[in-house]
This record gives sequence, C-alpha cells and structure tokens, in this order.
Amino acid sequence: MVVSKAWTLRQHFQGFPKASDFHLREETLPQPKNGQVLLEAVFLSVDPYMRPYSQTMMKEGDVMIGSQVAKVIQSYNPSFPVGCHVVSDCGWRSHWVCDGAELTPVLPDWPQDIPLSLALGAIGMPGLTALYGLEEVCEIKKGETLLVNAAAGAVGSVVGQIAKIKGCRVVGCAGTDTKVSYLKELGFDQVFNYKTATSLEESLREAAPHGYDCYFENVGGKFSSVVMPQMREYGRIAVCGSISMYNDTTPQTGPYVHTYMIFKQLRMEGFLCARWKNKHQQSLRRLMAWMTEGKLRCNEHITIGFNNMPAAFMGMLQGDNTGKAVVKV
Repeated sequence: MVVSKAWTLRQHFQGFPKASDFHLREETLPQPKNGQVLLEAVFLSVDPYMRPYSQTMMKEGDVMIGSQVAKVIQSYNPSFPVGCHVVSDCGWRSHWVCDGAELTPVLPDWPQDIPLSLALGAIGMPGLTALYGLEEVCEIKKGETLLVNAAAGAVGSVVGQIAKIKGCRVVGCAGTDTKVSYLKELGFDQVFNYKTATSLEESLREAAPHGYDCYFENVGGKFSSVVMPQMREYGRIAVCGSISMYNDTTPQTGPYVHTYMIFKQLRMEGFLCARWKNKHQQSLRRLMAWMTEGKLRCNEHITIGFNNMPAAFMGMLQGDNTGKAVVKV
C-alpha cells in the first residue's frame, strides 16, 4: 500500500490566494487492479488557469486541479509498462492509481537532452495553446505584426518565438527588466516593461506605429482596453487568459470594445487548446522539432519539493517566474 500526499482547497480563494487556503492531506491508495497503474509524480505544473477554474469547477475539500509528469512504478496495464513516463491530469498528488484512460504518454522518442518537465511547458499544454492561438484563431501570416502580453510566461514566450519562426514582427511586454532582456534574447523585435512605462498607450504605439494585425491576449482588463484602438483593420485577437482579473474581488468594468470591433472589423475569439485535441500528437512533434533545431528555446522556473506547491502557485500568479513554473518532487 502506498501513502499519497495531496494538496486540497481548504477554502475558496478570496482575492489573492493565501497559504491557509490549502491543506496537505495523506491518503492510502488501494493496490492497483488488473488494467490499472500506480503513478509517482516527477514534475507538477502550476498555471494561471487554476485560479479561475478553482472557483467554477472545484468544491472546498477537493484536490487542486492540475497536470503532472509521472512515472509508472507499478503496472497491470500493458499499454503503460513500469518505468515509462506519462502526463496525467490527476491534480496536486504525489501518487495516484488509475486505469490509464486519461493518461498521455510522453513522446516515445523524447530526446535525452530535453528535460521531461517540458512536457508541461513548451512541449505540452502551454506550447499547444501558443500554437493553436496563432494558427487556428489568429490565422497569423508572414509579415504581420503581433502583440503578446505576459510575454515572458509559459505561453507568451512560446507565442513570440513561433511568430518569429513564421516570419512575423513581434512586440512583447513583461513586468521586469530581467524579463525584457530575456525576451530580447529570444528574438522579439520590440519589448517593453509595462510597469515602468510612462504611458502604455505611447509604448504600444512606439513599438508598432502602424498598429497590430494580431493580438495574443493573456492579461485582460485595462491593458486590453488600451490595445483596441491600435488594432489594424481586420485584426484578429486570440483570448487565451486574463490574469490581471483572476484575483479581483470586485469585477472590473469597461471601457467597452464594441465600437472598435465594429469599425475596425475585428475578430476576437476565446479558446481552449482541447478544441484541437485530435491534432495534439502532430502538434507536439512540430514543437519538438523546433526545439531540437534550436528555433524554440525555453526557460523554466523550478521549485523543489511537493510541499512547496502552494508557494509555487502563488509565486507564479504574482509573476515570479520567467518561463514555465514547475515543481520538481
């Protein structure tokens, strides 16, 4: 019998999460039956979506949602032999018993010099989100100008690099000078620190005097309102996230976008990467190819220790990470 640790939601977040909102419990797992496997977490992901999802999809006392790269340490399922690694959505757990139906094996030819943790980042959900937001939602074309905010995060940093691969001009913004320098190293054409900018409106205009064809939205709120007047006619907006609003206790209101949407004939679309699940394996191989060719680079912000899951989550929400935030067990 294996004793598993699990982080649960002690109480729903009121504003920014607190350590007291989480509870660490132990649970004894049953012996795996025929067709089942026992997983041991190796890397766990902390992501912005967990904050709003906790309000709408979780009850107090539930195990925190999330993905992990896990190792199969006991198996009665021939599809998942002992020692193989999988991506599991079993949440903030150290161990788990399941039948394998919802498991995704990591790419079978995963290169030895590529960290497995990237299956939670650029070669995982964030990378897929970046790819589909650009190709399926924005339908981005060579020569166009793209704006991406939260550009040094897990998704934003991949968005900018894919856009450069496709021959686009990329403008990014981030919240520290260190992140700005990192994005310039990745090849972004223009980058600025939105926290120190005298005027967000002027910084955006200076970076792209002729406006933006595509906007990859990760932040929402006031930032989005400032961007709208600078979109070009027939511009496309992929709404991936709104992290500036996730911890609000009072919902933000206006200004409203309708006038710009109408007269600039803009298209604004929210999306979840699961919509294109049928393309995941092909898309992951494309991302891996760019990685091995040196066209896609990724930074990771790694926190050590399962007991530090809440701290890693809260740090990610306040922007401590450059690149993907991951917890290593």
